[in-house]
Amino acid sequence: MTALDRRSAAAIAADVNAGRTSALAVAEETLARAEAYDAIQPQIWISRAEREQFLAAARAVDARVAAGESLPLAGVPYAAKDNIDVAGFKTTAACPSFAYSPEASAGVIERLEAAGALCLGKTNLDQFATGLNGSRSPYGIPRNAYNLSYVSGGSSSGSSVAVAAGLVPFALGTDTAGSGRVPAAFNHLIGFKPSKGRWSTRGLVPACRTLDCITVFTGDTADARLVDDVIAGFDPADPFSRPLADQPRQTRTIGVPRRDQRNFFGDAESEYFYDRALEKLGLLGEVVEIDYAPLQEAALLLYGGPWVAERTAAMADILANNPYAVDPTVREVVEQGLPMTAVDLFNGIYRLAELKRHADTLWANIDMMAFPTTGTTYRVMEMLAAPVALNSNLGAYTNFVNLLDMAALAVPAGIRTNATGFGITLIGPADTDRALLDAVDAYLAAADLPPPPSLDFEGHMQTVKLAVVGAHLKDMPLHWQLTSRDAKFVGAFDTAPTYRLYAMAESTPPKPALVHSEDGAGIPVEVYELGVAEFGSFVAEVPAPLAIGTVTLADGTSVKGFVSEPRATVGAEDITALGGWRNYIAQLA
Repeated sequence: MTALDRRSAAAIAADVNAGRTSALAVAEETLARAEAYDAIQPQIWISRAEREQFLAAARAVDARVAAGESLPLAGVPYAAKDNIDVAGFKTTAACPSFAYSPEASAGVIERLEAAGALCLGKTNLDQFATGLNGSRSPYGIPRNAYNLSYVSGGSSSGSSVAVAAGLVPFALGTDTAGSGRVPAAFNHLIGFKPSKGRWSTRGLVPACRTLDCITVFTGDTADARLVDDVIAGFDPADPFSRPLADQPRQTRTIGVPRRDQRNFFGDAESEYFYDRALEKLGLLGEVVEIDYAPLQEAALLLYGGPWVAERTAAMADILANNPYAVDPTVREVVEQGLPMTAVDLFNGIYRLAELKRHADTLWANIDMMAFPTTGTTYRVMEMLAAPVALNSNLGAYTNFVNLLDMAALAVPAGIRTNATGFGITLIGPADTDRALLDAVDAYLAAADLPPPPSLDFEGHMQTVKLAVVGAHLKDMPLHWQLTSRDAKFVGAFDTAPTYRLYAMAESTPPKPALVHSEDGAGIPVEVYELGVAEFGSFVAEVPAPLAIGTVTLADGTSVKGFVSEPRATVGAEDITALGGWRNYIAQLA
């Protein structure tokens, strides 16, 4: 099974409506897919439909089609995050002590099922939708579908993996601080976070009730549009629902954070992909830098200000009566709201109003924004070791969006060497949802991204790419230090034209020193791929004044590679003009 096995909701519905297949056949195939993937990640689910329950629902859809109904989601299987009520399933919000059996489905579920969709099950999440990483659940930790060592993103963790793994064409998530966008980025998906109130939140366990949005994960924008067609609309039973409005929006001017305000947390690969995405967006309109600081200050209000007390209010009963049923990290986060006062809240409201006024003025000069969805990603073990700090890093570009009443669409923008996804998010004013979908289509056409990689079924061996420039080249004296570690040859490349190459004095065997210099040239290198443990043992053997650092290649990508301390050039010969170490050795011979 690969990511290319994803099925389109639109195609399934068209085939069922036309009689080319049946909802029952789709349901049986869906169950087989889910059962097969249980061997990899059963923890993406909290509950799943009983087989006969699911097949009976499919037969009912077939009967409706046979009776002449044309259903926009005929026979389309989907999954729902387990903080959204679905009749016939318990709602847990990933907390067993909180679980209850809802009397009715959420408003969005009612509309999906009226359209012929079939709920396969309820998906895992960061408990009470508090987290952006997916590791805060007693039901297990969903992992990135493409590299099981890495976080799936959260809080809509299980929903994103269910779509990425091809189990369902779409899945519902939720988004308060980025929970419907971060997992989309990490799993090469579209993450559609509609404007507040566009989709009903009736039947949703609240995180921050004034900010919460139900979202959808899909493999393409056509399915996102289809789900929006079915779900969007005013719900008089939801006090936060708003009349449906679609505002046109151009893509003439695209705002991005100033370069000095961008933070990729040391992740050069993410920085590279973001720069490439901006180049493609520049084909659609003018890319202009904006001051991100006011938006960042608004983002800090979500957890560093009184809005954390809204999470506390949503969990007041369980915090008071059974606090140890709550995940320790989640409890640590939400208990910060207990000492908040009404004075704190009103001061926060006043400051947010000022920041929103600033944000609103931005729209007079730009049509939309394009931010990294996240600056980096993390391994599960890293997240567990520093759960609050690293989770906060993941929200650096997402937390302000709902506070400032914006629509957002996360979209793939690159494949990291570890197979996880890098994404950007297009952001617009409230009610520009459809315009953002159009902009994403234009961006994806310009970006011409490769398809997602194969799914990880056994756990990818973690590898590191290493550029060698001298004695470790093929057929050179130290090449055995690579072959003895089963290093895989990736290719021959040139560095960026910002390096000089020196032949070090009194070095046995002869070795070069690669030195960064603005007055440099492209230096030929060979790139090899090693396992993390093998890479570590290799680095341990590198003698001073050489060292392993980061080397930029001619195409702008970065790999690990040999660099040197300044003393390496003392008495050394500058051989840059010779065009590489092999030419220098040939000259010596």
